[in-house]
Amino acid sequence: MAEISAKAVMDLRAKTGVGMMECKKALVEANGDFDEAVKVLREKGLSVAAKKAGRIASEGIVDIIKEGDTTVIIEVNAETDFVAKNASFKEFVKGILETILANKPKNVEELLALTFKGSDMTVEATLKDKIFTIGENMSIRRFEIVEGVTGTYVHGGGSAAVIAKFETSNGVEKTEGFAEFAKNICMQAAAMNPLYTATSDVPASVIEGEKQILLSQIENDDKLKGKPEAVKAKMVEGRISKYFDSNCLLEQQYVKEDDIKVSKYTENTAKELGGTIKIASFVKYERGEGLEKKEENFADEINKLVNG
Repeated sequence: MAEISAKAVMDLRAKTGVGMMECKKALVEANGDFDEAVKVLREKGLSVAAKKAGRIASEGIVDIIKEGDTTVIIEVNAETDFVAKNASFKEFVKGILETILANKPKNVEELLALTFKGSDMTVEATLKDKIFTIGENMSIRRFEIVEGVTGTYVHGGGSAAVIAKFETSNGVEKTEGFAEFAKNICMQAAAMNPLYTATSDVPASVIEGEKQILLSQIENDDKLKGKPEAVKAKMVEGRISKYFDSNCLLEQQYVKEDDIKVSKYTENTAKELGGTIKIASFVKYERGEGLEKKEENFADEINKLVNG
């Protein structure tokens, strides 16, 4: 058996980021061959990744990259916020964004098959390598590519992010005033959680559902069910208007000037900049949105601390 030097172990750790003991074991298995040891660790990484795949990964990062007219938003998940704050994890997410920007895949499956930016490994192999190195399950959950004039905002170190897309005229998108406006719109969407951009985007089925809820409430209220149909219709109309005010970005009160709506703020900004501005759409990602969260019984947690 070849003698394994401390320097070889340190060099392997520096290259792979894997723990010292695992590096030593890999070098022993590879009979001291450095490149073979790297291969051994990668193969082990695939095995470890498979074992960790069933574990809940609901933490992580939401991030954005923008170059020219292309903007990309992504969510990459890990099991703990400790790993999400890790510099290696953040660099990995940046690499994925750059890979998407360069290749513009249609979905996560296509993305996983691409060569990771600046590497000879695929994105999938790099992901599994990271799972092995860091020791947690990770997943590339979703991404979206937006083409055109955009504004962006990333909140709280990657807890949420927004891309807003605009249609403009007279070159207003090139002004400093527009850059500030675009960021403000993204911050509005991040803070107030609209579901739609404009009232015209709300599906008829959703509006009908809101109407039916109110009509049912009216019929179950002794004071209201005897009201004339015209009064009931007015109440329904008011309910729908409130729904729009809460859930449509353009109808919301602008958070920085609560005496005007977002639509009016947009109109005022366009006039100031000497052109037209339309908020065409927005995309908002919130970290772990809709994912199962890992919960532990308090007694079990104490038991783990006591017994290891």
